[in-house]
Parts: sequence; structure tokens; C-alpha cells
Amino acid sequence: MQFSVYQESRIGGRRINQDRMGYIYTRDAVLLLLADGMGGHIQGEMAAAIAMQTIGKLFQQMATPTIKRPERFLEDCFYAAHRDIHRYTESHNLPESPRTTIVACLIQHNNAIWAHCGDSRLYWMRAGQILARTQDHSRIEALIAQGKLDPAERDTHPERHKLYNCLGATNAPIVELSRTVTLQTGDVLLLCSDGLWSVVPDDMLTRAFQENTVVRAVPDMLNKAVSIAGVNSDNATALAMVWLGESSQLDAATISTNTLQIGDVTSMIHTLLPEQLEKTDPIDDHEIERAIAEIRGAIQKTTRRH
Repeated sequence: MQFSVYQESRIGGRRINQDRMGYIYTRDAVLLLLADGMGGHIQGEMAAAIAMQTIGKLFQQMATPTIKRPERFLEDCFYAAHRDIHRYTESHNLPESPRTTIVACLIQHNNAIWAHCGDSRLYWMRAGQILARTQDHSRIEALIAQGKLDPAERDTHPERHKLYNCLGATNAPIVELSRTVTLQTGDVLLLCSDGLWSVVPDDMLTRAFQENTVVRAVPDMLNKAVSIAGVNSDNATALAMVWLGESSQLDAATISTNTLQIGDVTSMIHTLLPEQLEKTDPIDDHEIERAIAEIRGAIQKTTRRH
């Protein structure tokens, strides 16, 4: 199993970065994750961090080296993360529960399946075309689906940022699952927060990943998003994978899992533990850049090993 992967985040014009991202893999399975802590509620970054760690831990426990029931696994992971956020709320006597959107994608045996809650998106692209994209769990998308709103109003409607589904809310999350799809060499899977997709048009995204490697396309698109949005920019985060299957193509961002043993798990989920978050100041740009440097270094070490 071989793939190229790259992830980065920008704080934008916000005081703290509430986005979290990461990927984790065994010899025969890889899980991509992205969470966007929700503003308007307390400690959104905590909800995102808890979700990432809960799901990553479950993958470590259950990928031996593949996940036996992918759909059930993704659902169980989201419900477990939701419960852990509520446990944190209760143990800290918070007046309300932190909340986060989430999107996850599991790839094994050349097949991919994904799940999401909220408006963190996944794009599946091939040869510059979008083959599939997650549908936002937002008030405006619900109105459009019901025929009560013109799709042309997506970018201007006053309720365009209101969500009806997430982790950590009072009600249990609605986990929307995709169908299982078969990947081809060169397919791109992009997970991103609304700080990117709400600013950069889909055609610009597809063109970027068709013309550039993920190592180039991800930072370029994030830079564009922050530049276009200006001082009001949201946190912007992206994680992109190019699927190579058993291809012999190798570059600086290619990971090959062929020599991993059953039981080996490599995690690139970079987030502070909840207890660490409590003891630190909000994450700033310098900490994000340090995490990115660690990711780059790990990618290069993995490439040299394989």
C-alpha cells in the first residue's frame, strides 16, 4: 500500500486554531481525520482534540491490520468521541458541552469509505474532476434539499453558517456514511475545514491538485484562502492524499507500508492531550508551524526506510 499525503493548518484571523488533523495507518489500512472545533461554543479546540484522540485510539485497537466492519467502525468511533466530549463536560462542570465537526476516511484493499458530521468536507477527485463530495449538515443545505431555497443563495444567505449536526451537542450525532468506492492510482482524497472550502471555489481546488503534488497544492490553497478572506479569515486546514496503490512511483511525500508488520501502527495525529490543553495557552502560529515541521520530518524518515 502506497500513498502520498500532506497536511497543514493556518490560524487565519482567529485568536486560536480550533482545527485538528491527522492520519494513522497500519500495513493494510489508513485512516484520515479532520475536526473543526465549533466557534460560538466553549472550548471547541478541546472537542476537536478529544475526537481525534478517541478515534485514533480505536483505530490502533481494531486495525489488525485491517478494520473488519468499516461502516460500523466509523459509526462507533463518532459515537465514542461524542460520549468522551460529554464525559469531559461533566467532569469539568462546564455550562455547556464543547462541539466539533468531524470527517473521517478509511482506506483499505484499494477501497475507501468516509463519514462526517457537520460541514468539514471530503472531496474525492480524479483527473481534475470531483467524483464525490460530502454534503454539509447545515441549515442552508437542508433548505435547498427541501426546495425552499435557491442554490444560488448558498454564499449570501444569513443562515449559511448554522449547523444542525456535530459531535458534542445535546442530541446524538447523525453519522452520514458514504458508499464504498474503489480507488485508482492518482485519485486524490481531500479533507478540509470550512476555512478553506468556503473561500476557495471547487474548480480552483481541483485544478490545484491536478497540476501540483499534495505537498505544493495544500499550502498553496491554504495561503489563497487566508489571503482572500483577509483579517476575517477562519482557521483553514487541509489534509490531502494521493492514492498510489502498489505503484512504484516514489517522491518525498510517498509512504509505503509494505514492510510494516502486523501490529505496527504509525500515527500522524498531532494534537495535545486534553489535560495538556488545560495547562497551556491557546495554540499559536509558532506551535502549528512546529507541528508541521515534525510531520514533514516523519514523512521523510518513512520514505527513507521504504
